[in-house]
Amino acid sequence: MNMATETQFHVLAVDDSIIDRKLIEKLLKTSSYQVTTVDSGSKALEFLGLQQEIDQTNSNSLSDPSTDHHHQEVQVNLIITDYCMPGMTGYDLLKKIKESSCLKDIPVVIMSSENEPSRINRCLEQGAEEFLIKPVKLLDVKRLQPYLLRGKSREQQQLQPISSKKRKAIEEAISPELLTRPRYCTGLTTVV
Repeated sequence: MNMATETQFHVLAVDDSIIDRKLIEKLLKTSSYQVTTVDSGSKALEFLGLQQEIDQTNSNSLSDPSTDHHHQEVQVNLIITDYCMPGMTGYDLLKKIKESSCLKDIPVVIMSSENEPSRINRCLEQGAEEFLIKPVKLLDVKRLQPYLLRGKSREQQQLQPISSKKRKAIEEAISPELLTRPRYCTGLTTVV
């Protein structure tokens, strides 16, 4: 069993600038993350399967089964998005993700070249995990690890029946007398 592939994290990077997209992709791949890059908030929602969900709620038209995307198939552990993008800003994307019942637990990190406290606070209040000032550095990417781990542990909780079966098998393998045998301490006195 290869631990590297098992624990590889999938990051969705959203930025309208090809230079910034390539930079963040390179930094994330240096840290052994699987990376998907898109150039807009709407493409990110489409990739996550949320855009179609929005389209279906907005229009009562029949959906074409051939274009039907299931967001459950996409396992993203973290979304890192630029704040300033044409059309849908990183803040708008963050709001849509946090309003979605199936995506709200995915950690979102916002990037911006402008260090504007009101913007930073607004994003953090809306549920962003972190606000990075561009250019993003390798040290910034390393700071994302706890959020990725948290996203991964939520994914693991959805696979809980497998691990509880394993736990039960282990408990059954332990002999009952080991579990119920009284423990004796010799030569120790307990002071209360």
